[in-house]
Amino acid sequence: MSAVRTQWASPVCLHFPRFSTRSVKTAVCLKFPATVKTLLLKQSFALTRHSTRLLNPPHSLSMSFSSSRCMDGSYAEIVVVRHGETEWNADGRIQGHLDVELNEAGKQQAALVADRLSKEPKISAVYSSDLKRALVTAETIAAKCGGLEVITDPDLRERNLGELQGLAFREAAKLSPKAHKAFLSHRTDQDIPGGGESLDHLFQRCTSSLQRIGNKHKGERVVVVSHGGVIRSLYKRACPNGKSGGKVLNTSVNIFHLCDKEWTIKSWGDVSHLQQTGYLESGFGGDKTSG
Repeated sequence: MSAVRTQWASPVCLHFPRFSTRSVKTAVCLKFPATVKTLLLKQSFALTRHSTRLLNPPHSLSMSFSSSRCMDGSYAEIVVVRHGETEWNADGRIQGHLDVELNEAGKQQAALVADRLSKEPKISAVYSSDLKRALVTAETIAAKCGGLEVITDPDLRERNLGELQGLAFREAAKLSPKAHKAFLSHRTDQDIPGGGESLDHLFQRCTSSLQRIGNKHKGERVVVVSHGGVIRSLYKRACPNGKSGGKVLNTSVNIFHLCDKEWTIKSWGDVSHLQQTGYLESGFGGDKTSG
């Protein structure tokens, strides 16, 4: 178990220590009255001082906090899971909307996250992107969690990356320089040549999808299986003033609470179920190379 890194953020996003095999910095966005924030800061500093006593906890601390304005039954708990690994993930190849299937490691990851979720509180529904790598992951979870039917939503698809799709990221600058330059642009309204989407368009469609799901399932716990770029956009919606959530690893578990239009994050980046099969350390496709 690696050491704990603690980082504090703006008043909107309160950061907590997180244990991980990769010492990932994790921001958990919470909104509390000032008195509660003071108490939490004191507790977190105490935890940091005594972290040497906690060398063998799960990979991530359980965050059981949510917005103080959301009473029990008034919010939806949405467990957002990234799809399992594909050969293109392993090869560093950009997928976007191309329909790439899970590799053997990805199928094992899907089985492990499904087993984990089946032992947790009841899942009422399972939603998924309609791309195979997400859909098969979702179907594996649904089968283990009571034989639920997966509801597909194209708005949960990965970002369309236009001409970059199918290229190895390491070769993209040479093979498609204009698209590569557009992809690296800091402008969120920048489309990618070849029919690719801007970050603004991705943000709008995937956050609207999750909001619809949240509105429909108040008082329930549901699973949504999607992609790295989508999950990073959902993080930005819940934590607009926070730092990046870092890499979104294959089949990582990220829990959101949606109370009307108020979003908070209960836990982020938990891959404790992957001890048996491991995961791509590169997190390819789950960081700024999302695809």
